Amino acid sequence: MTHADWLIDLGPGAGHDDGQVVFTGIRADLVENSASVTAEHLRQYVAAE
Repeated sequence: MTHADWLIDLGPGAGHDDGQVVFTGIRADLVENSASVTAEHLRQYVAAE
C-alpha cells in the first residue's frame, strides 16, 4: 500500500459482507482524511517509518 499510486478502501465489512467504497485516492489523503480502519493502521505504519 505504501508504494501504490492509487488506493481503493472497501469497508466496513468488505467482501462477503458487501462493504462500500469508503475511500479512493492517494496514500497521503487516506492517512490525513479518512477515519477507516485501513487509514488507522496505515497511520501507525507511516509513523513507524
